[in-house]
Amino acid sequence: MKKEELKKAALKFFALNGYEGTSLNQIADEVGIKKSSIYSHYKGKDELFLEVVREAKLAEIQLKKDFFQKNGELDAKEFLYGYLVYIKEMFQQNQSLKFWLRMGFFPPSHLYKIVQEEVTEVEVFQEKWLEKMFLHWIDQKNVKVENEKTATIAYNGILMAMMVELVYYEQANRVDEKLAALWGIFWQGIS
Repeated sequence: MKKEELKKAALKFFALNGYEGTSLNQIADEVGIKKSSIYSHYKGKDELFLEVVREAKLAEIQLKKDFFQKNGELDAKEFLYGYLVYIKEMFQQNQSLKFWLRMGFFPPSHLYKIVQEEVTEVEVFQEKWLEKMFLHWIDQKNVKVENEKTATIAYNGILMAMMVELVYYEQANRVDEKLAALWGIFWQGIS
C-alpha cells in the first residue's frame, strides 16, 4: 500500500535529514510516485511527519508496556537495571525510535507544542508504571526511598541522561560509561 510506503520513506528521510532537510519530492521519489500523489494520502508534510511521530510514539509505549508486563515480578535491582539496558538498546536498534528520540529533543519549531504533547504522553505512561513498581518495592522493603514519586524522578534522571548521550553521541561506550556510573550511585543510594 502506498500510504505505508510513504510513511516508511518519510521515516527514513526525517531520521536522516530532520524535518527541515526533508522534502516531499525526496519521499515521493523514494516511493516511485509524483509529489502530487502524496496529497491523496496527506494534506502536506506536517501531517505526514506527525503520523510518523505518532506511530513511533505508539511503538515506544508498546515496547515499554511489554517490558513492564513481562518483568514485573523481578526484584527491584534486576528490573531497574534491566529496564535501563532495554531502553538503551531499544533506541540504539530501532530506526523509528531513533527518529522519535531526536524529534523529542529537536522538533520542528512550528510543531513544537504538538510533538511535546506526544512526548509527555509517553513520559506520563512510564512514570505511572514506575511509581507503581517503586510503591511495591517500598512496601516490600526492597528499596529505601522517601516515596515512589521521588524515586521515579531520580530514576528518570538516569533515563534522560542516557537519552541525551544517545542523541548526541554515536559511541556506545559513552552511553555505557554514563549508565554504569549513574546506575552504581543510584542503586547504592536506594538499596
